[in-house]
Amino acid sequence: MSIKVAFISLGCAKNLVNTEQMMALCRDAGYTVTGEPEGADVAVLNTCGFIESAKSEAIDHILRLAQLKEAGKLKKLLVAGCLAQRYREEIGEELPEVDGLLGTGSYTDVVPAIEAVMGGDEPTYYGDIHQTLEDGKRMVSTPGYMAYLKIAEGCSNCCAFCIIPKLRGRFRSRTMESLLAEAQELADSGVQELIVIAQDITRYGTDWDGKHHLAELLTELCKLPFHWIRLHYLYPDEFDDELIETIRREHKILKYLDIPIQHCNDSLLSVMNRRGTKAEILALFAKLRERIPGVVLRTSLICGLPGEGEAEFEELCAFLEEVRIERAGVFQFSPEEGTPAAEMDGQVDPETAARRVELVVDLQSRVMDCWNERRLGEAMEVICEGFDPEMGCYAGRTYADSPDIDGKVYFTAAGVVPAGTFVNVRMTGVSDGDLTGEIE
Repeated sequence: MSIKVAFISLGCAKNLVNTEQMMALCRDAGYTVTGEPEGADVAVLNTCGFIESAKSEAIDHILRLAQLKEAGKLKKLLVAGCLAQRYREEIGEELPEVDGLLGTGSYTDVVPAIEAVMGGDEPTYYGDIHQTLEDGKRMVSTPGYMAYLKIAEGCSNCCAFCIIPKLRGRFRSRTMESLLAEAQELADSGVQELIVIAQDITRYGTDWDGKHHLAELLTELCKLPFHWIRLHYLYPDEFDDELIETIRREHKILKYLDIPIQHCNDSLLSVMNRRGTKAEILALFAKLRERIPGVVLRTSLICGLPGEGEAEFEELCAFLEEVRIERAGVFQFSPEEGTPAAEMDGQVDPETAARRVELVVDLQSRVMDCWNERRLGEAMEVICEGFDPEMGCYAGRTYADSPDIDGKVYFTAAGVVPAGTFVNVRMTGVSDGDLTGEIE
């Protein structure tokens, strides 16, 4: 009888790609792969351990899976990924329900780990986080019309608040040959929206020869039969004119750029080991808007960084009012053990940081509402994601909306619109931050 293995992936899209690699290895080993842990022989939980909320989510999942084990509805539990990498000893001591661990350097050891755990052992696999295999097969789990392409692993930026380099290793780019081969397979399978991801895609190839190769890669990807190519994440200090021109020129590359800045205060940026200044960020955003008509900017912001007083926070709000970034993820500073920022002077009271998050979210919501209102009466290309029974109409996204992190477009249509179809929608209204319209 085939072993049934259930996979649950938490955290970012980069983590999802690792889950898909593990799924493919299990499928090729003859296992039955499922997303439903109830009734499975082994559940593999691929965790995030980046910030406190992610750790809490992972532990909640472990406890729920432990309940299934106790009820006899699941035999074994393997925990993989960033939480397993970061808290190996603690998981072993405090969560006896976990039967085995796979660190971030050992995703490819999932099959021997399953064999070991089914044989009654308690395997712990911790390979070299700086030399992982990223070119393996994947069992793509996203809707058939979209997929992620992870072009690099790790990070060498070493921001003072971030634990990722210690969990994922130094930045290392995949070869262009392997990426184009994988992208061709995705295109052949019907993928229409390719989302290019890494911790920092702007540094693609710099670990080979010190030169930027992202523009070259994107030019080659645009030759494949994708309809949309979306980019996550581009760091502000690594943009060059060749990349900007490539984004402007290639119509398949969506004019949607996710550029994490975290803050705008020069002192905080310097202390957090962020390269670049407020003036340079302003200049980059102005150049992008001038060179790329219709560009939508997205960023990540942290409120409550050590040393952020009222003046620094007010500076951030004034900056956002001036620049009017169309999309933003706003996070409360999480003092992660093992990072320099956790030990810095000037720690901000969590309640104050939470209040600042709310204020920035409100500010950004007004910016987004203004952007939406300017779309009214406009016909925009939308990728249909299917019929939404709660809304009683179809749901989709424009170029300005990345899956799972941005808004939706809800639209009506006279006939059936299959998921993955591109349609023109005339925008007629706004509902709770989302656009509404009707197909043309």
